[in-house]
Amino acid sequence: MKKNITEKELISLIEAMLKAEKKDIIIAIDGRCASGKTTLGEKLKNIFGGNLFHADDYFLRPQQRTEERLALPGGNFDRERFREEIIKGILSGNDFSYTPFDCSLLALGEKREVKRNRLSIIEGSYSCHPEISENYDMKIFVTTDKAAQESRILSRNREKAPMFISKWIPFEEKYFSYFSIEESCDYLIVT
Repeated sequence: MKKNITEKELISLIEAMLKAEKKDIIIAIDGRCASGKTTLGEKLKNIFGGNLFHADDYFLRPQQRTEERLALPGGNFDRERFREEIIKGILSGNDFSYTPFDCSLLALGEKREVKRNRLSIIEGSYSCHPEISENYDMKIFVTTDKAAQESRILSRNREKAPMFISKWIPFEEKYFSYFSIEESCDYLIVT
């Protein structure tokens, strides 16, 4: 059952988990575009250490972008590669590597090496997709109202704002609705 909490309450919950749990912990932060997912992920990484992984590093490569694939809720996220590289890497309990997608090249970028850590934070839209979220210890949904969302998108990149509003946000909303992502998360943070 989803509970509305503050960032301060979330930090206390994570502190308690890290003290109580002996195993590695995986936290996922999903939510609406421009709601503060990346900022929250960075903040948690700075407080607790841990590894931070971005769902944005797993956009589909051009050859994967078929009509059929893009018609699926959450279909523009390469969840198969994310599961193979990130989820399996974390669960291995060892150091591992992964290869993020480079949007500027529209191709895979340079391999990144990751040191094993007790805490892994996964952030970004589609990070709670049901095909990858079964091993998470905590799922957080971050949301904001439409006016704040549009204002933040415009301030980030005015040129690309129309594409976010007409294409990416509807993709996200379809995914949230189809899989009941907000309802399936443990906690809700409103920014």
